[in-house]
Amino acid sequence: MAAKTFPVEASHILMFARSVGDDNQVYYDADYAKTTEAGGIIAPPTFAQASAQFDPDYFLRPKIGQPWFGSGKNPTGVTRAAGGGGGGGGGGGLHAEQHFEYHRHLKPGDVLTATTKPGNSWERESKRAGKLVFSESVTEYRDQHGELVITARGVGVRTERPVDQKTEA
Repeated sequence: MAAKTFPVEASHILMFARSVGDDNQVYYDADYAKTTEAGGIIAPPTFAQASAQFDPDYFLRPKIGQPWFGSGKNPTGVTRAAGGGGGGGGGGGLHAEQHFEYHRHLKPGDVLTATTKPGNSWERESKRAGKLVFSESVTEYRDQHGELVITARGVGVRTERPVDQKTEA
C-alpha cells in the first residue's frame, strides 16, 4: 500500500486531547510536560488514528461534493450496499477492534509515515448472522528517521447475512 505522511504538531495534539475529553497537562502544557517522565509534550494513546485526516483516500473521510454516509440520522445520499454487516462507510463490515503498540512516545515535530498491510484472517460461526469473517490490518508508523514508533492493529468483521433487527411494539 502507498505510504502516507502525517506531521505531528502541538496544536494537533491539544485539539485531539480536547476532542476525546482528556485534560492531562502532558498533552498541552510544555512547562508541566518537562517535569514528567516523558520530558515534553506527547500525544494521547490513540492519536495516530488522526492520521486518517491526512490521507485523501481514507474511505471514511468525507469527500467534498460527493455523497457519503454521515453521522446523522439518515445517510447523506449513498445507498447502503446489500449484504451482511453494517457500519463504516456504507460497506458490508464493522470495525471490531483497534490495538496500539507504542515503541516510544509520539511528540511534536515527528513526521510519521504510515504503511498498512494485511494481517491475519479467521472465521467463526454465529447463530444470528451465520459465518463471521474477521480480518486484521497492520499499520506501521515510522518517524522521519525511519524509526518504528507505533504498530496499530485493526480488526474488521463481515457477516454472512444481515442480523435480523427485532423491533418492539
